[in-house]
Amino acid sequence: MFARRSSPPPALSSSDPLQPVGTGVELRGVTKRFGQTDAVASADLTVPAHSRLGIVGPSGCGKSTLLSMICGLIDPDAGTVDVLGAADAPGRLARCAWMPQRDLLLPWRGVLANARIPLENQGLSRREASRRVQPLLDRFGLAEFADHRPAQLSGGLRQRVSFLRTVAADKPVLLLDEPFGALDSITRADLQDWLRAMLADEPRTVVLVTHDVEEALLLCDRVVVMSARPGRVVASVDVPPYAGTGAAARRARLADPDFVALRDTVLAHLESAR
Repeated sequence: MFARRSSPPPALSSSDPLQPVGTGVELRGVTKRFGQTDAVASADLTVPAHSRLGIVGPSGCGKSTLLSMICGLIDPDAGTVDVLGAADAPGRLARCAWMPQRDLLLPWRGVLANARIPLENQGLSRREASRRVQPLLDRFGLAEFADHRPAQLSGGLRQRVSFLRTVAADKPVLLLDEPFGALDSITRADLQDWLRAMLADEPRTVVLVTHDVEEALLLCDRVVVMSARPGRVVASVDVPPYAGTGAAARRARLADPDFVALRDTVLAHLESAR
């Protein structure tokens, strides 16, 4: 059976207006069109602060479009998007950090120099940005690669740098768009374990887009299913937490009959959503 989490993650300081209080992300009646194509239609989502939401659905159903609207890169044509009390695009962008499908590391920069980019963009000097990022390199297992350029890294390490850069931005909402989609199964499983451990230590609101149902169920506490284009939220499944980290805990989780039943439920919703 699934184990119950011993305690919730610690809350961030309520004195910071960018920190979560209550609802982290809320979409109400959100519609987005591109020309004559309806990408998303009347989508509703509520993501409580510090929770982790997984979004699955057929290709082209508007999952990445939802992330673009949440983080303020585009606005909906109808409906509202609210991120920690901000409904305007600049406010949403100030509260979100997006990890795209591709790592987008700058090839001429080393690991440390890539990781500090968000802080440089906020106006910090390279020296101060490096000082703030340096402690994270140890935590993310990247200290020995600080001066390595992306071409010298494996795919798994590049994705780890990409996630480090996302966390280094120090935003309360993390948007993860197919973060491990291009990796082999062994590296993907290792990074799922690693990411789950990192998120347990990071009090963030997380929205994860993935085509992998098991990945969504392993990393998130709720999974929603979107229909084929135009994308609508057609099902929502709560995911009980489980104890332990690492490969053994993940294998036990995948073999648990309750987990298998939950996976089959989501897959059935996906079949109906096509």
